[in-house]
Amino acid sequence: MKRRSFIAGGIGAACAAGAGTWPAFAAADGAKVLTATDVHVSNYPTVEAVRWIGQVMEKETGGRVAIRQYHSGQLGRESEAIDMARYGAIDITRVYGGALNNAFPLTIPLCLPYVFDSVAHMRHALDGGIAQAVLDGFRTREIVGLAIYDSGARSFYNTRRPLVKPEDLHGLKIRVAASDIFIRLVRTLGANPTPMSLGDTFSGMETKMIDGAENNMRSFHSSRHFEAAHYWSESQHSRAPDILLISQRSLDALLPGDRDLLVDTSRESVKVMRKLWDESEAAARQAVVDAGVQLNEVDGEAFRHAARPLVDDYLRDPAIADIHRRIRAAA
Repeated sequence: MKRRSFIAGGIGAACAAGAGTWPAFAAADGAKVLTATDVHVSNYPTVEAVRWIGQVMEKETGGRVAIRQYHSGQLGRESEAIDMARYGAIDITRVYGGALNNAFPLTIPLCLPYVFDSVAHMRHALDGGIAQAVLDGFRTREIVGLAIYDSGARSFYNTRRPLVKPEDLHGLKIRVAASDIFIRLVRTLGANPTPMSLGDTFSGMETKMIDGAENNMRSFHSSRHFEAAHYWSESQHSRAPDILLISQRSLDALLPGDRDLLVDTSRESVKVMRKLWDESEAAARQAVVDAGVQLNEVDGEAFRHAARPLVDDYLRDPAIADIHRRIRAAA
């Protein structure tokens, strides 16, 4: 079976049955085994998508290339994974876009507040050439961008009260990822940004070190943060995506045909990830509602207006402004 026919058929099987149940193939003796990491749990859509890539690689190469995956933060935090991939200590990692902004400025437009209007807008813009433009920018730092995955709409959640307008955030201590954009956004909205790893956030809310955080619904559920924070406010202030990366030296070490197969399969895995994301996000939303979390709408226009000065400041950079313009044109 030709490569593209096999990959296309695999996507159908994965989306129909769930990537975790797609047939696994045993790696041959002496196989090139690539190490992949993710801080998310085993059934998270990004983890499942990389698992699917590994299964396709094993099948198509007859077991010559395989992927060994370490999920749930087994090999450290995202910031550590980026450096480990740069220096070849690990091969593949899935990283939240906001964690890449400082080192790779072309990721900034994807993470700006309210740059995407909806899931459909985001996917249309990325598939229209923006994803490739951003991925091409990674080769400058010993890393290659393989794919851009959905990461849902990020909203605020906290232990104290519903948030309807930006003023309701005033005085709250909000966990943010180690990203300048999100630190500045939370401060602009009147809260106190507290950079913290995802793994420390639950205990931070339990011990009152922080009052809440911001993330997507799927992570809110899988991290079990809903057990500590009973207020979810639909600010949807960002749809910053996840990015799948591979060490340049790891990619170069593959045979040319295997290298091309990995790149092609990674691009195709976006379809697998999106299907699983849509299904799991809906299930996560229902689960937190069933658990008693109070969901509320916010004054979206007030939030967008409050965030606008931050956006305008980043748009002073012509390269960032160009990608931002292309995204908005695709709305």
